[in-house]
Formats: sequence, structure tokens, C-alpha cells
Amino acid sequence: MQTASRSRNRPIRRIAGTLLSTAALTVVTACGAGTTDSGAESGSGGGAGDPHIRIAVGVDAGYAPFYVADAEGLWAKHGVDVDLVQFAKGGEGVDALSAGQVQMAGNSDVTTIGLLVQNPDLRSLLVYEQSGRYLKVVLRDGVKSPDAIRKMAVVPGLSELATTRFLESKGIKPGSVEFVTADPAEIPALTSKGDVDAYVLWEPWPSKGKELGERILESTGDYGFSYQHWLLAASPWLKDHKSTAVKVAAALEEAAEKTESDPQAAAQAAKDAAKIPTAQTVKAVKEIDFGVRDFTDEDLKGYEDTAGFYLSTGKVKARPDVSRTVRRGWLPENTEGS
Repeated sequence: MQTASRSRNRPIRRIAGTLLSTAALTVVTACGAGTTDSGAESGSGGGAGDPHIRIAVGVDAGYAPFYVADAEGLWAKHGVDVDLVQFAKGGEGVDALSAGQVQMAGNSDVTTIGLLVQNPDLRSLLVYEQSGRYLKVVLRDGVKSPDAIRKMAVVPGLSELATTRFLESKGIKPGSVEFVTADPAEIPALTSKGDVDAYVLWEPWPSKGKELGERILESTGDYGFSYQHWLLAASPWLKDHKSTAVKVAAALEEAAEKTESDPQAAAQAAKDAAKIPTAQTVKAVKEIDFGVRDFTDEDLKGYEDTAGFYLSTGKVKARPDVSRTVRRGWLPENTEGS
């Protein structure tokens, strides 16, 4: 088994910014968009002839299993050569997947469901993490209770739905609170300045807000809301490259187990690959349940509820087709005994 970090041989590419611009796409394309499933490059971390793909990931500790797989040589162990491409937000990685600039991606269930209408070829293969503790409600200094909230900062997708469910749990009509759309990194400062009163975000932003004098009120699990992360592929690619997707799933499963059992190793991998402070990842492992699994009846019910949210708020013109996207049974059918 190869144990050397992939990042030492082929740097992980980062696409920054609030939108997946044409320039960003050009950067990825220049990195070799036509090399999908080609033989591995010399010294890249894959064996000769291993299929070569790019996987879109975010830059928070929730993506630790991907970084662990890179650092521990697990892609090569399972017979696939992987480049990780970092995006500032998970939704941007999904855009890149739909555009064919990457072949797989990790992203939250909520954000992905909101993108299904314009990206009907997306396919969700498995769950690799879930949590009701990683996202937290943060109040500005001086805001004594949820009733005093007049403005909340949100990131479209997971943050916005978590915010909506928070207000509903307190008996507050979401329409009575102004939602201010912003990038995650901007939100703690906006709150500290008094531009907004509160937000619901994943780490490290609640902890950043606490450093600025803001108050963490509760986690989303306290009001019954949790999220998952899916491993995604596009249907046309998946049809012709199922064996490659299976190899990625096997490597990710081993990496998720390693993340749970050895938080320090996961923290080092995330620090080396994405400059995430080790303490953040160690804390994230305590708050996130990492593990690859198939979908359940309860999962599907929750996904349909999310699809209904997007339709009821007018954010989409048609109900997202979750049943077409979620490939229940794909994981056990393709990985048992492999």
C-alpha cells in the first residue's frame, strides 16, 4: 500500500471565489479535462493503467475522508488515480461536475437537491457523513433571544434550509426575517458589525464568530435538523465508468473509517492538503459521523421534504426529482465482496 501523500506529488488544485466562473473552468480544463480514465501519470500516486479522475471537494473539515484517502495512498490501493479539486463552496463543485470538468464530487444532500432541476443527470451513490452537531446557530452580541432576530445571513442551500427550520422551531415565520445572502467566510464579520443578527453555518464559522464575541445558541440537531454528504457522479459518465466509481467508493469507505478511528491523522491530512488547522478537524470528527453507507427509508423521506421546501419557496419551478437522483442499493450491489 502506498502511504506517501498524493499532495506531495501532484498538488491539489484549488478553485476559489463565490462563483464558478469561466476563468475557473479554464483553470481546471488546463489541468487536463481530457484525461479522464487515462493511464496514471508518472509519480502521481496511481498505478500504471489506473483510471484517472478528478473529484470536487470543499475546503472544510467535513471533507476530511477525501484528504485522508489522498494522504494514505488509498486511491492507489483501490486501483484509481485521483486529483482532488478544491472549491470554496460545495455547490460550485457540483456545477463543475455538471459541466464535465470533474467526474465525481462530494456535497451536502440539501444543496445538491436544490440543484437537481437544472442538473437532472446528477446521481447520488452513497452517504459518507452525517451530523446534527456540525452546523450551529450563532447570535450577534446583544441579541438576547431568537425573537429579537430581524436579519439572518445565509448561504444558499444547506445553510438557508437550516435557518428556515430554526426559525420555524421557535415559532417565527421565516418571511418575517430578512435573509441576507453572503459567502461563509464573510458572515461572522457581517454579524459582528451588526449588519445581520444571526446565522446558521458549519464550522469553522461558528467558532470564528465566537472569537468575535458572538454567541453559539445551539446546534441544528437541537431542533431536529441534520444534514448528510453524498458522493456524486453524472449519469452519462457513471454509465461507462461504474468500475471506477466503485473503486472510489471503496477507498472513501476505508478513508472514512480511518477518519473516525484516527482524528489526528485526519487532521494532519486536512492541514497538509487544505491548510485546515488541526484543531478544527479534530473537533469536526467529534461532531460528524463519518462512514460510508447506503440510503434508508428515513433518508428518502427527508430528501422529499427538502425537495418540497425548494418548490414551496419558489426557488425552483418544478419539484426536484429525488427518486431519480438517489441510487439506493448501488453501494451494496457493487461493493459487497469487492
